[in-house]
Amino acid sequence: MLVGASTSDDAAVYQISDELAMVQTVDFFTPIVDDPYLYGQIAATNSLSDIYAMGGRPVTAMNVVGMPADVLSLDIIHEILRGGADKVAEAKCALAGGHSIKNPEPIYGLSVTGMVNPNHMITNAGAEPGDLLVLTKPLGTGILTTGIKRGLTSGDVAMRGIDLMSRLNTPGQQLAAEGLVKCATDVTGFGLLGHLVSLCRSSGTRATIHSLDIPPIDDEIIRLIEEDDCVPGGTKQNLKTALTDTEFAYSVPESMRYLLADAQTSGGLLCCVPEANLDRVLEIFGDANSLTRSVIGRITPGGQGTLISVV
Repeated sequence: MLVGASTSDDAAVYQISDELAMVQTVDFFTPIVDDPYLYGQIAATNSLSDIYAMGGRPVTAMNVVGMPADVLSLDIIHEILRGGADKVAEAKCALAGGHSIKNPEPIYGLSVTGMVNPNHMITNAGAEPGDLLVLTKPLGTGILTTGIKRGLTSGDVAMRGIDLMSRLNTPGQQLAAEGLVKCATDVTGFGLLGHLVSLCRSSGTRATIHSLDIPPIDDEIIRLIEEDDCVPGGTKQNLKTALTDTEFAYSVPESMRYLLADAQTSGGLLCCVPEANLDRVLEIFGDANSLTRSVIGRITPGGQGTLISVV
């Protein structure tokens, strides 16, 4: 077992030979959008992301399904599974069945197996001082979906968020194959701060984030925080937890603090990129039409005090 649970990585890695290792993950959640097909797409994208975050190539996936079959029609359940199947096909991965149970509320996701060269795998324990932090998707999906539920999010921004959550993080596979990045994570439920804290703790490093370089999905996300108090409970808890390991400059507004802690669904990759590799990494992200290619900070040497400084 090359990577297990001890470093809070995105997936487990088990070595098969000198040049081949198996990457395994499982993830599922309840609906965050009303459209069943889009829900299926987002849940599948989120599950596949863990393989890409380890630098792997997804090869097989199995459906994990819990449905209130006496409440939802078979047509709706079919649309959820069709959305997931389409994303699995887009990832050039084989859908190999799965398992279903009756459940009071819908849950859907995937168990995914991938492959990676163990000499080129990406983990969250390989950050080195001087690495640049590059983010591939803007932040704010937790705030946005809460705004959708409350009827506060505009249609255009809602669709932008759904598109974001449905984008596969395929560049992770190429970054690993070319040996450009040794450390990365995908930004999901613990927010950018939570995942970066785990990365720094596992790597024995610290990090500095430049708040002015953090991209929100849209300026509307900031308005939802500042004017409508549209902050989900998970995001508030993330920020409370992160405060133990994070120091904010006085100039960083509360809205930015919430954005950095926002519980993401199917977020982007947060990559620790050696400066010499930055141009090629940004080129790969550009070729993949990544929604953003923002350099948001830098890894710094470990030491006493907080792990993350936000300036």
